[in-house]
Order: sequence, then C-alpha cells, then structure tokens
Amino acid sequence: MPAPLPAVEIETAASPRCSVIWLHGLGADGHDFAPIVPELVAADWPALRFVFPHAPVRPVTVNGGMAMRAWYDIYGFDLVAQQDEAGIRASIAATEALIDRERGRGVPDGRVFLAGFSQGGAIALAAGLRHASRLAGIVALSTYLPIAGTLAAERSAANADVPIFQAHGTFDPVVIPPRGSASRDQLQSLGYRVDWHSYPMAHAVCAEEIADLRAWLGARLG
Repeated sequence: MPAPLPAVEIETAASPRCSVIWLHGLGADGHDFAPIVPELVAADWPALRFVFPHAPVRPVTVNGGMAMRAWYDIYGFDLVAQQDEAGIRASIAATEALIDRERGRGVPDGRVFLAGFSQGGAIALAAGLRHASRLAGIVALSTYLPIAGTLAAERSAANADVPIFQAHGTFDPVVIPPRGSASRDQLQSLGYRVDWHSYPMAHAVCAEEIADLRAWLGARLG
C-alpha cells in the first residue's frame, strides 16, 4: 500500500470519532474545499476529522499535457470513451491508504465518509464501492462513475447498501448532466441507495447543495 498522500486536515473538536476524506477536482488541491467545513458542520455533531488530500501532479492530455494535480489522466472530453484505468486504480490505492491511516488513528472504516468533487468524486465512487469493509457513506458531487464496466465484478459486498449522496448541476458543461444521471442509473440498477440531487448550476457547488449534504451527513452521524 502506498504512503498516504499529503493533506490539509481540519478537526472540529478533540479526539475525532468520524472522518471525512474529501478528494478535490482536476487542477485544484486539498485547500479547495477546506473552507466548506464551517458551513457544513453542525454544533451537535460528534468530533470530525476532515482530510483533504493533494492529488499527485501529472500531465493531463486534455489540457495539452500541462502538469497539474490530477487523480488520473483525461484523454478527451468524452470522459468514458477512453479512460486512464491505471491512473484510476493508482488513486483507488491512494484512497485505501488514507482510509487505513484513519483506522490507525482510531476511526474505524464504518465511521469514514469518502467524498469528492468531479475527478475526486469519481475516485470516491470507484474506491468506496470496491472497499472491502463497510464505510459510513459516499458523497459524489458533479461527477460520474469511472471504470464502470468492471464494477459488477469488483464491487464489495460489504458496501452493497452503502448510502450515496450524488449531486449534479443541470448546466454542467464539464461533466455533462446525462453523464451524472447515467451513473446514477447504473448504480441504482446494481441495487445501490442513491440520494440524487440536481441544482440549477454549472460545474460548481451551491448553498442549497451544502444544506442538503449537511442534512444527509447529520442523519448518519446521529
């Protein structure tokens, strides 16, 4: 297992009992979603550790080979026509290392949420649905299901009923809305419980979405 990636960490109180591992989007870094914590967390929640890892820097084909933080390469605007399966699987392994570190710090898998935006959300889905032990939940924002063709064979029985919060903008030009809804439909066809939300926005996060996610997380942290 690889060493855990460097990360921004925020603890809402001493001795966290639960963790949220949140993966950023293409070209961003772990600082990108750290400001969301005060808006998301309720005062009566148990102590949480938010882990915002930095993806490795790599050339991204669709951006002219420019090097940037990315969980995997993107070859073209059709996200599923040709996929960087090796890069996706390396990031799944990196996510496993982050979960393993939380376990070593006293947070069992069943109290770990995997979350991500765009590319990060794709890895949250790919890693979480294959993870051997039951997780607390998966949050997939403005994203899609990568290497979907292998999921039925590789998915974990322990996470067959893991709760999934999936959200998408109706005007998203990056991960087009049909890509998100098709991923939702495939997950539901495999029996997953997907709590689907759509918002009148582009490739972004909005206040209503944060409020809905806060309610969803709160119901599972009770």
